[in-house]
Amino acid sequence: MNVIPTDIPDVIIIEPRVFGDERGFFLESYNEKAFADKAGIDLTFVQDNHSRSLKGVLRGLHYQIQQPQGKLVRTVVGSIYDVAVDIRKGSPTFGQWVGCFLSAENKQQLWVPPGFAHGFVVVSDVAEVLYKATDFYAPQHERSILWNDPTIGIEWPVSENDEVLLSQKDQAGKLLKDAEVFA
Repeated sequence: MNVIPTDIPDVIIIEPRVFGDERGFFLESYNEKAFADKAGIDLTFVQDNHSRSLKGVLRGLHYQIQQPQGKLVRTVVGSIYDVAVDIRKGSPTFGQWVGCFLSAENKQQLWVPPGFAHGFVVVSDVAEVLYKATDFYAPQHERSILWNDPTIGIEWPVSENDEVLLSQKDQAGKLLKDAEVFA
């Protein structure tokens, strides 16, 4: 596998080694030893999640203020633009974000460590996203930062003419300056 750094050193893109021929392909989506040795990800994953969303659906920016989750995200159908925002108050990259396109075609994965808010927007007609989490879902600790917070300034690949579909929870997200963050 290939580990691709981002502008925030703790967030990385993982490109698996793909073995393909006329029959299809094979790849190893997760290997505990390889991820620890090559990517420095040595946390235990306790939960796998799978979502299906239509074009224009934007999920996020989500995090859990207690029981923070690290997430290893990949897309198996379609394409998304995936984003991680550093919300660790003492971090030199606090409030900064990185994003990348994850698709069934490129087979890349994004590692979003604990202490980051996470979100994505679907850019294909439909997308199915799989992600491994390092802690269990705890709805009582879940928080949401507004996807278009001007202080963060995420450059989502949507135009003013594109309809962005948000859940009620995400519509009620807070600005970073008003949100609970990690100390």
